[in-house]
Amino acid sequence: MPFLTLAFNATNYTALLGWLVLFSFPLWPEHGRTVLLSCIVVFLCLAYSYTIFVGKRHDAPGEHPHGGFLSLKGVLSLFKTPRVVLGGWIHFLVFDLMIGLFIATDAASRGMSHWLLILALFLTLMFGPAGLLLYLAMRLLIGSDVSGIGLI
Repeated sequence: MPFLTLAFNATNYTALLGWLVLFSFPLWPEHGRTVLLSCIVVFLCLAYSYTIFVGKRHDAPGEHPHGGFLSLKGVLSLFKTPRVVLGGWIHFLVFDLMIGLFIATDAASRGMSHWLLILALFLTLMFGPAGLLLYLAMRLLIGSDVSGIGLI
């Protein structure tokens, strides 16, 4: 399990670097933040793919994930192994970061103040969909003067 612990730490700190870029979005030159965020997302995607598709060698002896996605019981059975939990965690990290990137770039393209986004970005970091919901509500209420009412 030392590899899984190392991978957990590496992906967590990498994702946090991405969030620092998002929170300070206007302070970064556009090209620099694009390159850095792209590298971070690619790294997280590679870590996820390795963990899920190749990382079986890191399972404890006799430990094989069983279950499926068609029932809650099946999902609970899948997440009983550390490698699958790590894969799920990396999945959250990369998707929440991508939603944060969407929020920051969409708001910038609509002329919304980045300072208004801090709460939505924080909620996205901590509670994913709740932050996206807040941003969409803000965009509907505040951004309508800039860009119309369309949600997506």
